[in-house]
Amino acid sequence: MKNTLLATLVAFALSIPASAQRTRGLEQIAYTLAGSYTSAEQAKSDISYFEIELEMVRIWPKRKDGAWFYVEQAIAANKAKPYRQRVYHVQEINDSTYTSDIHTIKGGEALFGIYNDPVALEAINPDSLGLLDGCTITLQRRGSVYVGSTRGRDCSNAWGKAAYATSEVSVFTDRMVSWDRGYDAKGVQVWGAEKGGYVFIKRKR
Repeated sequence: MKNTLLATLVAFALSIPASAQRTRGLEQIAYTLAGSYTSAEQAKSDISYFEIELEMVRIWPKRKDGAWFYVEQAIAANKAKPYRQRVYHVQEINDSTYTSDIHTIKGGEALFGIYNDPVALEAINPDSLGLLDGCTITLQRRGSVYVGSTRGRDCSNAWGKAAYATSEVSVFTDRMVSWDRGYDAKGVQVWGAEKGGYVFIKRKR
């Protein structure tokens, strides 16, 4: 009887997908991603890059279905009006592979600037989120670095003259390199940095 019960419990544990567990690997990538970032150093050395502020704050820490982040990205001179606002949902596929689903927030303009307000962050309504299909970023762990991207033309984008967008990301313990680009239907780049990704230095915690 005991052996049967034990076997049942083991089978149940193995049936739970990795993304539903709070593993050490998931907590490590969550810790690495979270932070306040700036591209000021890059902007000073190369005028083709803007000075951009990036805020990534973990939300809903008690949830068991991965790690969730509230994200704002803004020109430093106009930080009160971010040009990008998202919620990221990071899940573990295996001990070296992670996915980050990207969500918009309905009525999100009313939430601008809440990255410093734990109460407001906790109150974000999950029902207000809208998944951006095809825009998931798959990250591979390489030592202490996570490297990944979207897939091909899967991420539709209608900003400007774009038909789709791509994102390439490298996440280090002290910085993040992010290269977002938009392309028209013929595959010609119509927005985004041309030389390489933005280098965001993480401010000290």
